[in-house]
Amino acid sequence: MAAKLAISGGKKTVPDGLIQPWPEVTQDDRDAIAEVIASERITEQQRIQSEGLAKEWAEYMGVAYCIPVNSGTAALHLCVAGVGIEPGDEVIVPAFTFWATAAAVLHHNAIPVFVDIDPVTYCIDPNEIEAKITERTRAILPVHIHGMPADMDPILAIAKKHNLKIIEDVAQAHGARYKGKPCGAFGDAAGYSTQASKTLSSGCQGGLFTTDDEQIYKRAALLQYFGEIVVPGREREEQEYNAYGLGWMYRGDMFSQAFIRSQLKRLDVNNAKRIKNCQYLTDHLDEIDGIETPVTPKECEPVYYNYVVGFDPEALGLDIPARTLREKVQAALRAEGVPTGQWQRLPVPSQEIFQNRIGYGTGCPWRCNQSTVEYKTEDYPKAVEFMDSHCYIFDVNPPNDLELMSYYVEAFHKVMGQLDAVLEHSETP
Repeated sequence: MAAKLAISGGKKTVPDGLIQPWPEVTQDDRDAIAEVIASERITEQQRIQSEGLAKEWAEYMGVAYCIPVNSGTAALHLCVAGVGIEPGDEVIVPAFTFWATAAAVLHHNAIPVFVDIDPVTYCIDPNEIEAKITERTRAILPVHIHGMPADMDPILAIAKKHNLKIIEDVAQAHGARYKGKPCGAFGDAAGYSTQASKTLSSGCQGGLFTTDDEQIYKRAALLQYFGEIVVPGREREEQEYNAYGLGWMYRGDMFSQAFIRSQLKRLDVNNAKRIKNCQYLTDHLDEIDGIETPVTPKECEPVYYNYVVGFDPEALGLDIPARTLREKVQAALRAEGVPTGQWQRLPVPSQEIFQNRIGYGTGCPWRCNQSTVEYKTEDYPKAVEFMDSHCYIFDVNPPNDLELMSYYVEAFHKVMGQLDAVLEHSETP
């Protein structure tokens, strides 16, 4: 007889206290922070940590320039400014992403134009990009979502054909590779987040900007600090207090940068552990009818910032919406101790800021640039379908290992093996 479901009062599958949080903090990480605070001239650590991180990340990526900043959004804004985007220019963005991807475009008074996603990788669909290109288009901004590389070859070909810049959003994909080359090393510029949950974590907030182009680098460097030319550590002696352009305050902080530098030494090892955990899930969850696991194209080496599962009622002979099946199974899995959840609930163009053209509060950048760009949810059916039918399994990160993954698999079998009871269960008394 099958074990009683936890939602019906049975014992949950995943033992309490087994799941370990991310990031994994080691003594090396603590020592890195301690070294900063122990410095006699602590203000010098701002330069030391920033320059050290810039050098180490540029070397890891195989690019010429890196600027550490205080968020992934700031890093993307540096990209937008660095490649020369002007007010009213259009930048092509996937409809499924965190909305900061589009916010970075709006921050520079430019206009996001959205494209639907590839239903296999959930990244931007290259086949739908050219239909959105106009005389105002200046760049394409692919996102390597969930740690899965976007299909860069056709995107690069389209950009070359139309003389467009490429900005890569690598917020979730540190160390992921496409045809053996690291994501972030394909375009004109790239932005990365080091927010606490990311595969390269600061433990709090942070970001990284990279490029191989000196002019793009110089533009971005101006934006990073109030539009001024500043030599870190030489502000008193050399700062002109003369803004050469409109800039922001995007500098990162020395403590988080020291933490990132320590974490970077273990990035590839930690990614390998994530991949092992997620491959185990795929191998075993593939055996369960109605469950869809991630598909990895042969040219892609994902790093699984998130592990995504889909629910297919048709494969189970059920005449119910995928969203209903997903919500019911999710509730049962959570009761079993499996941490599942949603991320984005709407395609980005369906959010209020685009539907009502809120922008800067007066309809800019659309009204002030006479833009006719429209944002219709029905134009992004694959993004909507993905969000309705998929959820995330969290805590696939190290130090969690195959022991925890085996409990996840056991819970899936338990829940999907009693699907009638799961579908009949009501969360309301």
